[in-house]
Amino acid sequence: MITTVVGNYPKIGPGTKAPSLRGAIGWFDQGRITLERLRQVEDEVTTEAIQEQVYAGIDLVTDGHIRWDDGQTYFANGIKGFTINGLIRYFDSNTYYRHPIAEGKVAWDGPISIKDYQFAAAHNLGPVKAVITGPYTLARLSQRGCYSDLRSLVLDLAKVLNQEALALQEAGAPIIQFDEPAILKYKEDMPLLQQASEIVTNGLRAKTALCTYFSDASGLTPALYRLPFQVIGLDFAWGPRNFDLLDGFPQDKELAVGLLDARNTRLEPVDEIVAAVRNVSRHVPLERLQLSPSCGFDFLPRQNARQKLARLVEGARAAQEALR
Repeated sequence: MITTVVGNYPKIGPGTKAPSLRGAIGWFDQGRITLERLRQVEDEVTTEAIQEQVYAGIDLVTDGHIRWDDGQTYFANGIKGFTINGLIRYFDSNTYYRHPIAEGKVAWDGPISIKDYQFAAAHNLGPVKAVITGPYTLARLSQRGCYSDLRSLVLDLAKVLNQEALALQEAGAPIIQFDEPAILKYKEDMPLLQQASEIVTNGLRAKTALCTYFSDASGLTPALYRLPFQVIGLDFAWGPRNFDLLDGFPQDKELAVGLLDARNTRLEPVDEIVAAVRNVSRHVPLERLQLSPSCGFDFLPRQNARQKLARLVEGARAAQEALR
């Protein structure tokens, strides 16, 4: 059993030693600092986000997505054919993202996330997980523009993001996670996600993960488990019905168990984490479990994210001791 995170990490917060990224962006927009200085601040905040994960004892970290405006804009900005529109609410959260529009046929225009991955890998002694917004979710959260139907946009994006994933693999990424929370809101599109998943994972030798969050996967299993990913991530905080969906979980796959509520400052007690792991371990053995927050931590203040990380590790160790 290992501990990991889903993706993003708070960019600001009290007690941080790195400069304010929000302030640096404002100064850059006002012409008060250079682009080079802005990139330096991004580097410093990214390094700090990685260090906080490592200090907490997390086994498999990410770069914290410090350079991401949001999950959609980060990739859409680098994909040919997309333009970016105004702000729109991200699912049912209190955060917003800039709405991509596929005004032209989408195409890969070169690496988007490689430099960020390489920077993170160079600043951590252990493995770093690369994260890509999945083709279905990116399409669902975009305007179709020149595309007459959702399916065409999803499958074209799957080809684009497959090239990005192959580039990350070439750069040394040991595990590549694809985020597909939107499928839990539009479960009737499971056949389309199956098609896109076959395309987006084509040619990948690195371990791949599919991550869902914000709800449960009822109505999608066992088809969800048969998708071509080695790790399947479920949200047990916002989707407690997932506890009832683990019968028949594949014996050759790992389960990423999103236990800690990453949208709530409440700090879960250790015995609650142990009880949840005990429940899950009746279906999936400990050696095939990854414990994580329910989603990215960017919804929380930095100090709460730190506390949650430490509690995740504490709970994992207690579960390992109690259930071995």
